Amino acid sequence: MGRILCIANQKGGVGKTTTAVNLAVGLAKSGARTLLADLDPQCNATSGLGLRPAARHPLVSQTPLREAIHAGVLPNLDVLPGSRHFEDLEFLATADDGQSATLVRHMETGLNLYDFVLIDCPPSLGQLTRTALAGSNEVLMPIQCEFFAMEGLTQMIQMIKEVMQRTTRRLEFAGILLTMYDHTLELTREVDAEVRDFFGEIVFQTVIPRDVAVSEAPSHGLSVLDYAPRARGARAYAELCLEVLDRE
Repeated sequence: MGRILCIANQKGGVGKTTTAVNLAVGLAKSGARTLLADLDPQCNATSGLGLRPAARHPLVSQTPLREAIHAGVLPNLDVLPGSRHFEDLEFLATADDGQSATLVRHMETGLNLYDFVLIDCPPSLGQLTRTALAGSNEVLMPIQCEFFAMEGLTQMIQMIKEVMQRTTRRLEFAGILLTMYDHTLELTREVDAEVRDFFGEIVFQTVIPRDVAVSEAPSHGLSVLDYAPRARGARAYAELCLEVLDRE
């Protein structure tokens, strides 16, 4: 089985889904067989690549993943779409440990076909994020360069430790990613220095700048790498892709 990366942060608006989409596209463009799995009820990773949410979530309906996956969305890129179905969301959000383990086993079915599986999680510390972490072997945490960045990281890391204690899967840090980076702001530089001082090499050297092209791309059903390949954001996500590949 390849690398399964959970893209997670309990805070919203930190670039989590944007990172999941653009990193998945970047890895696919590098030649890696990649699956983007949308577990966020907002389904933005699904719509961000021009797809519609599923009527029922395949993890709940127990539909074989090979039947639920949209294959060939781009060369080397498949997508497991999310669902906004209320009953599915309720089940995924309240699953007990036994149900969560069943979801993890179902989620793993067929994943050995991929070099990379990227799981886009909801912005919460709920059961759905825990299930995604339990089914992953790496976690990548995007954080916005703002005052409360470290507070959010501390809560997320505590949950990761709890998941590691309750599962046999070895979960590692793929890395911490600084997003919406504005080098002209003193606060951005302070957060950068503080995060790197505390976490060291876990933090990616690549930072994702504020770039209007990154915000515009999803409305066209495209990654920024396809929408504006010469934009600063596109270059940054290409560099992030190289870092992720180098950390293999």
